[in-house]
Order: sequence, then structure tokens, then C-alpha cells
Amino acid sequence: MKIVIHGGTVVDPANKLEAVRDLLIEDGLIRAIDKPGSFFGVGDTGIEASGLIVTPGFIDMHVHLREPGYEYKETVLTGTQSAVAGGFTAVACMANTNPVNDNGSVTRYIIEKAQAAHLARVFPIGALSKQLKGEELADIGEMVEAGAVAISDDGRPVMDTNLMRRALEYCSMFKVPVSVHEEDLHLAAGGVMNEGPTALRLGLKGIPNAAEDVMVARDIALARLTGGRLHIAHVSTRGAVALVRQAKAEGLAVTAEATPHHFSLTEEAVDGYNTNAKMAPPLRAAQDLEALKEGLRDGTIDVIATDHAPHHRDEKEVEFDQAANGIIGLETALPLTLKLVRAKVLSLSQALSKLTLHPARILGFPYGTLSPGAPADVVLFDPARQWRIESETLRSKSKNTPFGGWELTGKVILTMVGGRVVYEGR
Repeated sequence: MKIVIHGGTVVDPANKLEAVRDLLIEDGLIRAIDKPGSFFGVGDTGIEASGLIVTPGFIDMHVHLREPGYEYKETVLTGTQSAVAGGFTAVACMANTNPVNDNGSVTRYIIEKAQAAHLARVFPIGALSKQLKGEELADIGEMVEAGAVAISDDGRPVMDTNLMRRALEYCSMFKVPVSVHEEDLHLAAGGVMNEGPTALRLGLKGIPNAAEDVMVARDIALARLTGGRLHIAHVSTRGAVALVRQAKAEGLAVTAEATPHHFSLTEEAVDGYNTNAKMAPPLRAAQDLEALKEGLRDGTIDVIATDHAPHHRDEKEVEFDQAANGIIGLETALPLTLKLVRAKVLSLSQALSKLTLHPARILGFPYGTLSPGAPADVVLFDPARQWRIESETLRSKSKNTPFGGWELTGKVILTMVGGRVVYEGR
């Protein structure tokens, strides 16, 4: 089976390519990229891409698919339906399931569910500690052997410094990164949003930036000590950005991600006690948002990840203090990222590298590129298509988004995984 994608603007950061090209796909692999018309009469199927961007499939290294145990929020099937609609051909899912993904059997179960769904590629991230309790290392070797691509207690910080040290040392043996949720629970205790004037006005207990900053500083010190690979999830403060920048200047194996909600919204989104704007880490001040943008621009922040966190309506339609943390994000990530391009914070190639090349390199994937011989994970999107976010029409099983009603620009038109069309949105 040969497929030719005709006349699109191919943007492949891995090969520093941004030009109108035709793309030849055969047997699920990229076979060649050449000037328009080069494959005339070659393909069994032709896809017209004039006016569209053709790029490697997006890779989200931070999602919550909730299965097993919380299928009322999301399943592997509904989560990957949402993923491919947003252009994500591969997702790495966190371990806070029930039972917790802290052993090889749960890891294999998630992979089997993903194979049955047959949409986006799914790569489990195993728990750092047993039952996410932060007391004892989980069966890391067993999970990696079963298919885990990283280790994390995401949703919970690892407060035990010695346990964190041992995790970095142990994971170095398996050449997988440790992804960390940075929050000092003693500083954050009881906090439900960013500490600042908005929290004061609303009468809500705040979480200071220092709750994130001190943990980032600690774990960078441990990365320096151990030589382990540290990935800092959902960076939200200007202090954390500065610490990561310094760590990179030292040459430490430290990478970081930012979410679209943290570089698109400030703490003011909580006004009216909007529980869809409640998340961990919390939305921060305008100065933090600008620091995230600068960190993305100068390469301090490697990756854009969604932290897709579905919750049932009943878990959000409660008092703010009691509401669950997190929002869905797979279908809104592209247009929110393209806002950075239009604002000239990032070039298009820079933006797409943070959704493709960089997460692939961190996780050791053969994806995130359109190089000949690579798997044909491809996305076509219209950078000028305007659309209104209606939460009820999003494909995630849950609808908890603060972006409902927003008019955004940039829409996925077609998603392919291994040369197979898994989403078409023309």
C-alpha cells in the first residue's frame, strides 16, 4: 500500500525541513520526501494537503488515561480517541491508576488495552514508589521490561530525599528518565490555588512558588550527585525555569516540560471559583507565565505536554476546596501552542519540535521525525482554521476544561499512525 500526501508544507524539525513537499508512505513507513509532483502516479491513495501543515505525529509524554480503575473518568479507548483528534500519535500515561501501575502486570494490561483500541500508541510510565506512597521503590526493572518508558509518582511529590536519590540511581541502570511532580507538601499544605492577591480576594489558601522551587532545586542537586536523568513535569514558576536553565548550563541531564494551560492562563482564571481552573501545580501569576514563554523560547523548557487529567463532572461541580485538580488538554494543545507562534514567541518549527522531536528523544522513541524509514506517524493540520471549543463535543470522556467557549485557530485535519488513518476531521 502506497500513499502520497501531495502539496502540503512539510515541517520536520528533526531534519530542519520547512518547505512544500510531497510525502511518500509505503507499508506503514516514510519512504521519501521530494518536491511536489515527484511521486505522480506512484501512490495507491493520494491525500491532498495544499494549504495544510504536514508534520510528525505529536508525542505527549504526560497524560492520565485513568484505566484501570477510574474508567468513569476516561478509558484507554476514549483517551486515545481524544489524542488522535488532537494530533497525538503517541502518549505516555501516568501510573496513578487503580491498581497503581507499580508492577509489570499492570503495565502489560495498559499496553494490551491500547493494542485493542488500535489508535494512538500508548506507553505506560511506571510508578516510582509502591502504591505511590513514597516509602519504597516500586518494581522498576519489572515495569521497564514489560514496556514502561519512564518512572514517576506524578500527582504526588517524592518527599523522601533518599528515596528520590535511589530512584535516580536505579533508573540510570535502565536508561529511563525519572519524571517528577515538584511540590513541597509542607509549604503547600492546604493550598488550593496560587498564593497571591487573587487567592486573598477569594478567601482561598494559596500555594507559594517556593513549594515548587525548593523541590526543583533539591532534585537538580540529586541529578548532579547521581548522574541520573531528571525530567521536571509541568513547570509553573519563574524560579523553576531559572533553576532548570542553570542546570542545563552545567550540562546536567535535566529536561523539563510546560503545559498549554500554564503558558495560556494565569491565576485570575480561578475568578468566580472556577473549578475547571483548579490544577496542580496551580495557575500562577503573569510574571510566571512570561517566564515559561521565555523558557520555551530559549530552549530551557524542552517539551510541551498536556497533563491531560480527566475528571467526572461530579468531581468538579463541588466547592473549590473539594474539587479535583486537573483539566483535559489533548484536543486543545495544538491551537494553544500555535498562539505562541502567532505571538512570535516561537517559530513554527520550534513549537512543533516541542511536540515531536524533543519528547521522542527524551523517551528514546523512533517517532517524531519524517526521515525515510521512520514509522509513518503523520499529522496534517490547518493553521488558519478557526473553531470554537465546545466542551461537550470533545472526545474525552470527561469535559473538564477552562477553555470552553474560546475561539481558537489551528485544527487537526488528519492523523495517521503507522500509515493508517486513525482520525479525519475535514
